[in-house]
Formats: sequence, structure tokens, C-alpha cells
Amino acid sequence: TEFRIPAGKVCLSPVIDCCDGMPVSWTIGTSPNAELANRMLRDACSTLGDGEHPIIHSDRGCHYRWPGWIRIRKEHKLTRSTGAKGCSPDNAAAEGFFGRLKQEFFHGRDFAGVTIKGFIERLDAYMTWYRDERIKLTFGTSIAKRRRELGLMA
Repeated sequence: TEFRIPAGKVCLSPVIDCCDGMPVSWTIGTSPNAELANRMLRDACSTLGDGEHPIIHSDRGCHYRWPGWIRIRKEHKLTRSTGAKGCSPDNAAAEGFFGRLKQEFFHGRDFAGVTIKGFIERLDAYMTWYRDERIKLTFGTSIAKRRRELGLMA
């Protein structure tokens, strides 16, 4: 997703676990380019255990068709799921996350005087808070704490 602030444009590329909504990994930059998408996927793959080969869903964006992204996906034996053209329900998990993110972090706030670097730092801090501390009502605790309780993460 993209954020436009007075200082310029910032792009966020996350991997969201559709099971519990946890942002598994994310990258932040000023352009939705191959490096942003590739680093996001490499970071997500680094969290996989032996024998884990999940399905990765993406939209039809060109950065998910670039050779580097496809190579990383194949190296980690990820099954690819691509949304149907014009079918937003395919992207519901990501779009719901982006809606919460923009409502809680972005909309109604004034970013005048905030540099690109400063905005990226704030966005990264929000993402970390969302993953580690934000209470998910379904669980009554944070996603990370719930995963630790279930023995799914250290």
C-alpha cells in the first residue's frame, strides 16, 4: 500500500498471515520496486520452519511476476495464489489489514514536517506494535502472545 505525505511517497509491502492476521514480515521504501517485494518475501521465508511451504497470495502487480520474486518463491517451494482480475475478495485479508492500518496510523494525522525517514521509522514502529502488542479482540491478547501461548513462536 502507499502513503502520500507532504515529504513524498512511502510504500509498505507486508506479508499477512491469513490464519490470524499477523504481519509476518514487511518492507518499507519509497518505490514499489523489485527490491522491496523481494526483500519482503525473503524476510517472510526466513520465518518458515523445516518442511513449511505455505501458499502465498498476491495480486497481479508486476513486482510479483518479476524473475527474482518468482525465484525466491520457487526456492522455498511456496504455492502461488494470484487474485482474479477485478476480484477484490481474493485480497480481503490484505485489504482489511490496510484499512485498519490507515485508520489507526494514518488518517486524521498531520505529517507536515515529517521527513520520509521519520515517517518510515514511525510506520515500522507501528508495524512492530501491531504484531507484538495490539490486542486482537478474537484472542483477547496480541497475535504474537497468542502464538507464543500456542507454542507457534518463541
